[in-house]
Amino acid sequence: MNILENYYKKVIRYDLINKFSYSRLEDIPKLKKIILNFGCKSDDIKIIAASFFSLELITAKRGSLSTAKRANILLKIRKGYPVGCVVVLQKTEMYTFFLKLLSEVLPNLKDFKGLVPSKNLGKTSFSFTLKDLINFKVLEKQFYLFTNLPPLNITFITNSKTKKELLYLLNSFKLPIL
Repeated sequence: MNILENYYKKVIRYDLINKFSYSRLEDIPKLKKIILNFGCKSDDIKIIAASFFSLELITAKRGSLSTAKRANILLKIRKGYPVGCVVVLQKTEMYTFFLKLLSEVLPNLKDFKGLVPSKNLGKTSFSFTLKDLINFKVLEKQFYLFTNLPPLNITFITNSKTKKELLYLLNSFKLPIL
C-alpha cells in the first residue's frame, strides 16, 4: 500500500467525516483517477513521439494516442491525424505518481507559489498545467530529447459532490492550492 493511500484511509477519511456529514460511507469523497494529457498543436511526428515517450517514462504506463476528430485548416491537421497522447492512472499507479508530483516536481518549480483553481472549477475535477517538465528526474537524464515538449495537463478526478469537498480533499493531500 502506498503512503498516500494509507494516509487517505487512516487520516483524511476521518477528517472528511468530521468536517462534512455523510449518511453512507460511499458518499465520502475519494480520488478516483489522474489523467495526464499532452495536446500537440501540430501533426509533427517528432513532437508527438517525444511527448508519448516522455509520458511513458513519467508514469511507467503505456499511453494512448488521441486523434483529431475533425480537420483544422489553420493548424494544418487532417481528420484522424494524431494530435496528442493520454494516460489514465488509477489505484496504486495514481498514488505513486501523486507522491512523485508532491515530493519531487512541485517543490523544484521556479517561482512556484501554488496552484490556482480556475474560475470554471468543477465539482468533481481539478486541472492544472505544467510547462517545465525537466523537473521530473526521469526526463532530466535525457533532457536533450525533451527540449520542446508541449505543456502537460494534469486532471484529478474525484467523486465529491461540492467544490468545498473537492478543495478540502486536495488540500488534505497537501496539494498546494491557493
